[in-house]
Amino acid sequence: MAPEEERAIRNAVSETREIRADQVLVRSGQMLDESLLLLRGWLARSKDLPGGERQFTELHVPGDFPDLHGFTLKRLDHDVLALSDCTIAVVPHERLREITERYPRLARIYWMSTNIDAAIHREWALSLGRRSAIARMAHVFCELYERLHMVGAMQGDSYEFPLTQRELAECLGLTVVHANRTVQEIRRRNLIGLANRRLTILDRDRLKGLAEFDPSYLYLERRPI
Repeated sequence: MAPEEERAIRNAVSETREIRADQVLVRSGQMLDESLLLLRGWLARSKDLPGGERQFTELHVPGDFPDLHGFTLKRLDHDVLALSDCTIAVVPHERLREITERYPRLARIYWMSTNIDAAIHREWALSLGRRSAIARMAHVFCELYERLHMVGAMQGDSYEFPLTQRELAECLGLTVVHANRTVQEIRRRNLIGLANRRLTILDRDRLKGLAEFDPSYLYLERRPI
């Protein structure tokens, strides 16, 4: 990234905010005039049914723009909530408009970001519809490894894992009991360790094999934009 582009991104931030875990940052249908860049912590996109059932449709880690598509849509059809204490940078849509008009390459980068979000949604839909419970859980663990590795948020083969058993179940479309049994089975196979809100991958090759994980949908390779 050119220094001028980096300055433009930094200057687009109007403020930073500290967010507590479980706080809803954006509500479905809320009119938007700003987007949020996640600097620290984890966020999730969430959709609710009238009966109170909740489904997470994507997890967000540092470096993500979880509501960037709100720049063009002006409202979301889902909530964005904090899964842990977070720091976010606020970027008014007017400043995003100025960036995209003045720096076409940044506009293409942001466009690519929303395209990758869509690819992640498709992969999660495949997991919910076709993968077994243990494969879809292993797949999420592998995906998080790749995404957190890209932003330097790994410590060796371990990463922060703030999700509760209920939140993990809501990612995977499982009951809490089923999610807990599935975690225990993956641990029994010595594929992961999970303690003190930290997940350690003990055998990445076997975990990827269990998930049939192919990271190509994350488009991690470097290419000119």
